[in-house]
Amino acid sequence: MALENCKPILIVDDDHHMRSALSASLEQQGYTVLSSPNGKDALRLCQHEMEKGGLSLILTDMKMPQMSGNEFCHHARSSWPQVPLVMMSAFGTVQGAVEAMKLGISDYLVKPFSEDRLNTLIQQVLSRTKGEGRAVEKPVFPKKEHGIVTEDHGMKQMLKMAGVVAASQATVLIEAESGTGKELLARFIHDRSPRAHRPFVAINCAAVPETLLESELFGFEKGAFSGAAAKKLGRFELAQGGTLLLDEVGEMHISLQAKLLRVLQEREVDVLGGKGPLSIDIRVIATTNRSLLGEVQAGRFREDLYYRLNVFPLRIPPLRERLGDIPSLVKHFIKVGSDKSGKPTQSVHPEALSILMRRPWPGNVREFENVMERAILLSNGEEITPDHLLFTPRVSEKGHATEITTVWEAERTLILETLVQVAGNRTHAARRLGISIRTLRNKLREYHRIDPDCEASVIRN
Repeated sequence: MALENCKPILIVDDDHHMRSALSASLEQQGYTVLSSPNGKDALRLCQHEMEKGGLSLILTDMKMPQMSGNEFCHHARSSWPQVPLVMMSAFGTVQGAVEAMKLGISDYLVKPFSEDRLNTLIQQVLSRTKGEGRAVEKPVFPKKEHGIVTEDHGMKQMLKMAGVVAASQATVLIEAESGTGKELLARFIHDRSPRAHRPFVAINCAAVPETLLESELFGFEKGAFSGAAAKKLGRFELAQGGTLLLDEVGEMHISLQAKLLRVLQEREVDVLGGKGPLSIDIRVIATTNRSLLGEVQAGRFREDLYYRLNVFPLRIPPLRERLGDIPSLVKHFIKVGSDKSGKPTQSVHPEALSILMRRPWPGNVREFENVMERAILLSNGEEITPDHLLFTPRVSEKGHATEITTVWEAERTLILETLVQVAGNRTHAARRLGISIRTLRNKLREYHRIDPDCEASVIRN
């Protein structure tokens, strides 16, 4: 958005020094800035500016005399719903963040915040606004942000919640199937939090052996035990001031869960061999691919730890629940693959896209990415067709992996088996397959060219 076409930004804050600092910072960036010391005065100023041509954005404090920031936002949102609202608060609580989202707040800033954070946020909010002050719907995750792409309404709502809670200090529990992008969501929360300039440290509780997980988390001093030749910093200490991701926390042995609970309660770590507890200031995000409540009921996970982690739960829907994202994901991974290979961007044949849309995707986005990477390599810069789609072997009921087969072969088998079930009636077969009779005829003609007896032999048998 060109600044010369940008309408004024209104700052509402009862703190004179804060208003002056914010005004100076934004004016230095080229914005026109107005300010008001309270909500009632700001509403009058809003009315005056809307009659003149409007505002591009309102930046308001939460705690103010006469009229609170929430009350002001309620009135402003009711009267001028097209103007984005950004809330500022020194109290980064989950309740405040959720309340702000209910009011239709575009974003949430926890004081104190850096000048870079302010300018970045203003640019992001204004970039989501187009035309004469009319807000337009955009994906909550820009495609460049951590490689996560979505156009699904439910997914975007969840991501909006994640963006709001990021401004608080609340512990977040992300429950989702493997391959959905739990760590990417955790990084998104960290990058939008007041801790974004501090470390983001992750540990996969399922990948580290039980005997080593304690020392990985809490660290040890030199000489703490036989073989401890040097001091080792634990992940909690490495994440000091930032965010610690406990990936697949449900895999943690129950004996270690008690120690983790104590760290979360006391906000201090006992380093093995250390002289005393070490105070920590971190934000914890935990992920799990299973129901932690179910693990509690089964006696495999501590109930008190579950409630300590489940302060703000988020659920990433599996890919099969948001199949409408597949066209966008196809474009995204083709772009990634093209950039990686240096070859021109390929197109996707409609039949290949249709097959991708019908898959259940048990491995979610990770499986989808693998399929697309193989297809891009096989197509060699040409259009991606059904024959380029190779799927990962699945384990059969007898425990044997089935062979990788092309979608063309799988589709051919399905069609011919369906014809057997309906005694060769093409109309009934097309209805069962969910395709037109014309498509079915074309498929059979294609199979006939390769094997003239294929249809007859299958039906005869």
